Amino acid sequence: MYRLIKPIFFKFDPENVHYFVVKRLKWFNDKFPLGKTIIRSSFDFNVKGLEKEVFGIKFRNPVGLAAGFDKNGEYVEPLSNLGFGFIEVGTVTPMPQPGNDKPRMFRLPNDEALINRMGFNNKGVDVMAERLRLLKDKHPDIVVGGNIGKNKATPNEDAVSDYIKCFDRLFDVVDYFVVNVSSPNTPGLRELQEKEPLKNILNTLQQRNLKNNISRPILLKIAPDLSDAQLDDIIEIVAETKIAGIIATNTTISRENLATEKVLTDETGGLSGKPVKVRSTEVIRYLSEKSNKAFPIIGVGGIHSAKDAQEKLDAGASLVQLYTGFIYEGPGLIKNICKALVNVKALS
Repeated sequence: MYRLIKPIFFKFDPENVHYFVVKRLKWFNDKFPLGKTIIRSSFDFNVKGLEKEVFGIKFRNPVGLAAGFDKNGEYVEPLSNLGFGFIEVGTVTPMPQPGNDKPRMFRLPNDEALINRMGFNNKGVDVMAERLRLLKDKHPDIVVGGNIGKNKATPNEDAVSDYIKCFDRLFDVVDYFVVNVSSPNTPGLRELQEKEPLKNILNTLQQRNLKNNISRPILLKIAPDLSDAQLDDIIEIVAETKIAGIIATNTTISRENLATEKVLTDETGGLSGKPVKVRSTEVIRYLSEKSNKAFPIIGVGGIHSAKDAQEKLDAGASLVQLYTGFIYEGPGLIKNICKALVNVKALS
């Protein structure tokens, strides 16, 4: 079915199509209980053999939705009905912000990729927190991650205060946190990946985390463009700050070996999809081997098939996330990956 409608979707602006689809998915989910059941039976491959516990959280399957798809926590329930084992919302900032000027998302069909320069467009952490409170009251079993960032207007020397505000506001309504300092679409943000500012943010959040009777796992999302020396620093920082793990990787600023015409590849923003697959897997493998598997890794980047997902897991990832592959392959991709993982488990 998705193969039939995808060519129609791809004729229109990708951001407009995105909201057209998710709004109708939510409407269908909210208004038609039978429709919700049909969606679940069609896409959700709910098998107990896929359950996995990572950083103290039980995931019903290891295939999640990456941040950026549901920036405001509006569509968690209908997206979960498609079979995702967990949903990561955001990136959210303390104050609402419109993001960058449109158009700000571009398809590269010849490369099965996207370029986006969204710029952390979101309605602010208060709106998200209230939505997730209502969701958790209704569906406490849905695992939700909160991806947090800083407002564009906040200077880097004050960035830690933005992360604290998001952390405090979401603490009671998410299952884990992701610190996003690796998006290329907020000016200067990636400078926070440098060793000292990054340690300051993570140590501050951990101190806050440990003051609570219960703590939330804190993960760090990193760029695929880091050098080996920078990845060594990341390993050291994880050990020192005792955060729960790493998400590898975010989008890339590289434009190497693309088949798409230059007029599109020259667009600024982060590149995702198949072109980032190899580098993302290399980063996962490097972190896993160099750290001697000292911390869990969520693998994301270029997963368009069950084989791609298995490569990430074989490289050292504990869980995987989809975004661009979900757009190009459709919701059936989640079920295909889960089925393949069950078969691998049965053979092992």
